Amino acid sequence: MKITRKNFVRGDVAAVPPSVALGALNNRFGWAQAADFDSDVDVLNYALTLEYLEAEFYRQGNSAGLLSGKEMQYLDAVQADEDSHVATIAATVKQLGGQPVAAPAVDFGDSFASRESYLTTSHVFENLGVQAYLGAAGFISDKAVLQAAAGIFGVEARHAAVVGNLLGLEAEGGVYMGATETPLDMAQVLKAVTPFLAGAGAMGEGAAVTL
Repeated sequence: MKITRKNFVRGDVAAVPPSVALGALNNRFGWAQAADFDSDVDVLNYALTLEYLEAEFYRQGNSAGLLSGKEMQYLDAVQADEDSHVATIAATVKQLGGQPVAAPAVDFGDSFASRESYLTTSHVFENLGVQAYLGAAGFISDKAVLQAAAGIFGVEARHAAVVGNLLGLEAEGGVYMGATETPLDMAQVLKAVTPFLAGAGAMGEGAAVTL
């Protein structure tokens, strides 16, 4: 199916297998600073990298056999959503004349040591995604792209709420984060995800910091 901005807004894109979504997993990824959001493609590639992280996180987590019943059903659905986000954003970057960034190498450490650690890390990732999308929204110039990004933002927030509920967290500050969401800039998001990036130290030693 041809990807158009209309398709992107509607979310009318099929999910791709995780192996395809992470085809360049071992390539080094260079992070841009917030001031380097010179175009919608830059913002989309930033979002794409976060979606790569989430898609691979759920691929590994759901393969670990930590969940069952309703919890497994919900997290399988979340994985499918993240794979679809990867496919949709990558296709939109290409449509806008850009090159989708390669997926970063990742290392999730002890995130899959138990059911609780898996769900807790999932909750962190989903809320981080919400804050990252909100923080980057002001850099988007194309209204169609902004609307589509807002649609993904909403899905990430629903994911966070579902996982918070599975963890039995308090309503406000757990299942949801309050009356409004808090945006994070790229530097703050980078600080949060660096522990999960394999080779992050090497990236800090003269690696390019561009999208």
